[in-house]
Amino acid sequence: MARDKQQAEEFGEVLLAWYDRHARELPWRVPPGEARRADPYHVLLSEVMLQQTTVAVIRKRFGEFLERFPTVSALADAEEGAVTDAWAGLGYYRRARSLHACAKAIMEEHGGVFPQTEDKLRGLPGVGDYTAAAIASIAFGEPAVVVDGNIERIVARVALVTDELPKGKKAIKAAAAELMPESRPGDYAQALMDLGAGVCRPKGPDCLLCPVRSFCKAAGTAYAESLPRKAPKREKKVVKGAIFVFSNEAGEVLCVRRPEEGLFAGMLGLPGGGWDGSDAPPTEGFKLKGGITHILTHRRLEIDVYSGPAPGGTKGAWLSADEARESLPTLFKKALDRGLS
Repeated sequence: MARDKQQAEEFGEVLLAWYDRHARELPWRVPPGEARRADPYHVLLSEVMLQQTTVAVIRKRFGEFLERFPTVSALADAEEGAVTDAWAGLGYYRRARSLHACAKAIMEEHGGVFPQTEDKLRGLPGVGDYTAAAIASIAFGEPAVVVDGNIERIVARVALVTDELPKGKKAIKAAAAELMPESRPGDYAQALMDLGAGVCRPKGPDCLLCPVRSFCKAAGTAYAESLPRKAPKREKKVVKGAIFVFSNEAGEVLCVRRPEEGLFAGMLGLPGGGWDGSDAPPTEGFKLKGGITHILTHRRLEIDVYSGPAPGGTKGAWLSADEARESLPTLFKKALDRGLS
């Protein structure tokens, strides 16, 4: 897709004019037109949270996380368990541990100051190409090429990249670089994100309302909804197991800390096994309360939930049901609700 510099500037001007009128108000953003730039810690946190969670959820959870860890220094000083507990319900808990390691690296290796270039940001734990580019452009004004799922979809349609992913990623990245204007790189990246979220949607793109329709090779064609082309999804492996909701006379439930390796590593959970690679626990003597399902990236968990008194010698922490719900990952919240029903 050969586009000259003037075309890229025109594309950027049209998109930025649209963004100035329609930018989403998000708690981690600086509104368009303001001279100040976004806090790099806020950009990092929001991008890590948004990797597998919707904007609607993150609007609330972002502020809650900042209340507990208001600065990168506070995050670095926290215990890892406190960080993963605060991450409960956001999924992919490895991201929370990587975020914690990243904060430590910024404090210990960079004197508490965020690196300001894409290359140096990429050297931080858990910071890949996309996150590094997002922080560099949004927080520091570096002309980095930011390509997330929304932007990948827009560029594939604008440039008519028909190769199936992941093969097409290289062509999409090259086309994104050609479209990049010289001015306002951070606003430009966020404009593309907003366009993908509200107009150039995966299904039912609103081409008639798209501000860059005149630049788009797929607009008004059958390709508009089918790009980018993705490989067929693999069937998820079904894994079975059991989770126990042990309660005492005070109405508290027994919670345990998960092992440091494997699913939900280091997180607060409920006793059980079989679904996580461990041996399936005996269920005799406990009341079956029903089953729950939980979908992970490559697995479908089918869990039987049992209730009853805790066997003698069982170690853990007794928490009220409300306290447990605040810290448990979604899988265990489902099991808790089933076990207490």
